Amino acid sequence: MHSFGYRANAVVTFGVAILAVMCAMASLSVNFNSPSPTADVKVLNVNWFQKQPNGNDEVSLTMNISADLSSLFTWNTKQVFVFVAAEYETPQNAFNQGNNLKGKDYNLTLHWHIMPKTGKMFADKLVMTRYSLPEDYK
Repeated sequence: MHSFGYRANAVVTFGVAILAVMCAMASLSVNFNSPSPTADVKVLNVNWFQKQPNGNDEVSLTMNISADLSSLFTWNTKQVFVFVAAEYETPQNAFNQGNNLKGKDYNLTLHWHIMPKTGKMFADKLVMTRYSLPEDYK
């Protein structure tokens, strides 16, 4: 007959093994989820568009952001970080920031980073086009 210590050790070992298998399954199940969020961004107003003393342009926009991010959430999702970035292209660089933005076309890009409870982090983006800055500073 086994003592209480042997039986407790067997139960704890079995429990830890089951938890490890559950964590591995949760980590692998994220690979089967294909998030497909949708977003619509409307620029309502250009609050200000000015040149900073260091030569870079600065713009403040009022936006209406409507997004369906429900596909990003699974039972393994702990946190989702979401932000919008303005990006434009030139022949020299794919992504830019800086000066001489008057009249430039730009893209608004919705970025998201998914932090799971277990497993690796996942990041992706959704690019929205057809935006342009005013021709003059205001």
